[in-house]
Amino acid sequence: MFFVLYDILLILLAPAIIAHHVWRTVSRGRTFAGFAERFGFIAPESLVPVTGRGAIWVHAVSVGETMAVKPLLRELKRRFPERPIVLSSVTETGRSVAVAIPEPDLVVYFPFDFGFAASRALRLVSPKLVIVVETEIWPNFLRYARRMGIPAVMVNGRISDRSFPRYLRFSRFFAPILNNLSALCMQSDEDARRIVAIGAPAERVFVTRNLKYDLPLRRLGPTEQEELRNRYRLPAGALVITAGSTHSGEEELVAESYLRLFAERPGLFLVLVPRHPERAAEVGMLLEAKGIPFVRRSALDGAQELEAGSVLLVDTIGELMNLYALSDVVFVGGSLVPVGGHNLLEPSSVGVPVLFGPHMHNFREITTLVLAAGAGEQVEDRTGLEAALRRLLEDESARRAMGENGSRLMAEQGGAAARHLEIIEPLFERGSKAAR
Repeated sequence: MFFVLYDILLILLAPAIIAHHVWRTVSRGRTFAGFAERFGFIAPESLVPVTGRGAIWVHAVSVGETMAVKPLLRELKRRFPERPIVLSSVTETGRSVAVAIPEPDLVVYFPFDFGFAASRALRLVSPKLVIVVETEIWPNFLRYARRMGIPAVMVNGRISDRSFPRYLRFSRFFAPILNNLSALCMQSDEDARRIVAIGAPAERVFVTRNLKYDLPLRRLGPTEQEELRNRYRLPAGALVITAGSTHSGEEELVAESYLRLFAERPGLFLVLVPRHPERAAEVGMLLEAKGIPFVRRSALDGAQELEAGSVLLVDTIGELMNLYALSDVVFVGGSLVPVGGHNLLEPSSVGVPVLFGPHMHNFREITTLVLAAGAGEQVEDRTGLEAALRRLLEDESARRAMGENGSRLMAEQGGAAARHLEIIEPLFERGSKAAR
């Protein structure tokens, strides 16, 4: 009964969904090939690398999920080199990150969850296994995968504090959907408890920890550091502060602190990376109003070396890790405003000290580990952020110690990809038997 009601709802919403995506396709000058993929129409020439080879279909909705699943993609390619990997996303930004990852043999848009679109895409790709990242619960896609004998597994699963009450309220609707998953690999014991409460079969739920811990440790050598500083036109000798994944309300606080700190200590440089690149115009207007010179990353080619006291405003995607690696101190956004935070482990993986605000409820486990390891510092507001930046910028040994603590944390907490593979590998044999 649930699936009947769900299909009726999709039919009612179809005109609005289609109109919205047609408008986005036209207004952004995108090809209609991507639009067709959302209805399960994948170009035959695109399918050549995967047809008949028992592909692994990995679905990561957007940028965060795509970045999180990279360690698992590397491990899948290493363990199963003969199996092509299909990586899908819902958003344009997610796709743009996906195409830059070397492991996938095919990158596509995930189909709308209409029954005909989901079933057609599955028939065309004909995967041996479906992997959905975090809490990507698409009823028809999972239902048709099970009908076709294709095992589906949730990886890096989590249920946030905010979403848990909503899921629980409708648990009788989610239970039949979750039953279509062959395994659910959750980040923590609490996530496992919550997914079972929502309706997942307890015997299929496993705690495999967080894939985001499996980011490769990276330290720049002198040659790579010089090449990257030249690429981004960073001023020689400047101490670099990077504010990454910032949201509305945070850029102003960061800019105000930067102005005061620069007045006290010339030789600073700020890299500002809004979480959503389309906000760059808005952030640029804010910087102009405060009299702070800036250059957009998209306009950087051909520019002279930037000056201390100015800002590199990043309006592109896929460059945050390089910029973190060049930084002396990092502030991770979504945390001074009640968004829930972003991944603190990215700066830790490059050995850089990290600061963040009080709103980290979406990354509670990671926050606890970072604080316990001495790899970062939590501040309450703009005043606290400014004080922490001032202290770290004046104390190179403190910066180095905090960065080394972050590297040590990453080395100790790794291995989630291997734990996931212990659950995933037996599913291939199950899928083979089901297909016969």
